[in-house]
Amino acid sequence: MRAAAVSTSLLVLLTLSACSGSGTTPADDPPAPAAPTPAPSSATPTAGATGPSTPSATPTAEPTPEGFPELEVEVLADDLTLPWDVDELAGGGLLVTEKESGRILLLDGDQRRELSGGPSGLWSSGETGLMSIVVDPSDEDRFLTCHGHSDGGATDVRVVEWTLDEDRTQATEGDALITGIESTTGRHGGCRMEVSPDGELFVGTGDAAVGTNPRDLTSLNGKVLRADAGTGDPLPDNPFADSDDAATQLVWTYGHRNVQGLAVVDGTVWSAEHGPDVDDEVNRLEAGGDYGWDPVPAGGGGGYDESVPMTDDDLDGDQVAAAWSSGDPTLATSGMTLVEGAEWGGYAGGLAVATLKAQQMLFLPLDDGEVGEARVPEVLTEHGRLRSVTQAADGALLVTTSNGSDDELLRVTPRS
Repeated sequence: MRAAAVSTSLLVLLTLSACSGSGTTPADDPPAPAAPTPAPSSATPTAGATGPSTPSATPTAEPTPEGFPELEVEVLADDLTLPWDVDELAGGGLLVTEKESGRILLLDGDQRRELSGGPSGLWSSGETGLMSIVVDPSDEDRFLTCHGHSDGGATDVRVVEWTLDEDRTQATEGDALITGIESTTGRHGGCRMEVSPDGELFVGTGDAAVGTNPRDLTSLNGKVLRADAGTGDPLPDNPFADSDDAATQLVWTYGHRNVQGLAVVDGTVWSAEHGPDVDDEVNRLEAGGDYGWDPVPAGGGGGYDESVPMTDDDLDGDQVAAAWSSGDPTLATSGMTLVEGAEWGGYAGGLAVATLKAQQMLFLPLDDGEVGEARVPEVLTEHGRLRSVTQAADGALLVTTSNGSDDELLRVTPRS
């Protein structure tokens, strides 16, 4: 194994009481009513781990340390149903997707408009539906969605472009830029997108619970893809750009289970993904890197063996170790964003990672490509399952909940 990431243990503040569950339950289980408010605590997951790690007994909550601001949470919108993602339009206004209804909403001050009732052929099942949304940084009236699609019984996950009208009252569906991301039952559907300042479109996909997908370079599943945000075409400097296979040309990294978060930090892409019943991961992505998920049963066949390590260093070739791992149990890490701005104090320059099962926000500091001690603010353990987090232009964090009913869009700011 190539030791490409941190290999020392971390002290990470986790909420273990919110993480209990069956060892066979997928990390992204169906939404459930919000649990009683958990208290922040600390434990010791590992960084760079390739196998299970065992957290210590649950410590007591700690006060906000010096250098880290107290946080305030404002509810911008409620009465939402499974809002999957949020992104900000230039000049203000927030685009929100709802996973099952397929609605694309524009929230602008006190106004809420339905821009679209959903993509054509929307298919929602299990963890798949209308998922990620990103605004094109080069065109304020254009955005992309990633969603499940059905056409005559055949299903896939695809990336589609949309255009806003001049008055921002309606969104018109355009071309599908990337199609053919396999979808079976709807399990492990991904799908997280991020557009870099240079116009690179990164798409994190799930393996569709098909054992051979993550390491099959002709499959778009269990990958992070890299394409031109304007066309969906593979970029010419992709690691497998010389392949004769169109899908392989899009592959940036492989060997993933179910990518749920992406963030670009100083030109480096980071991902968050779900582990089976141990070892959610945050990964520092390297072009062409193998991240070691290989759930093909021993002896081959068409099954799906979730008992294998998240990063299996017994595989052929080099595997990239996780930069951070939850250990046991999983937290169901989800959306992720870079936190910028001096007002964020000790949180600035690190990653904010939403969690579903743990019902909290992890703040992971970064130092020269390594992950340091994480923190869980108590105020972000009071809203149930957290799906997505995005930083707005004014520095606030925008957070969606995923509790199944009466969901919220939150605005999180450091207290001045």
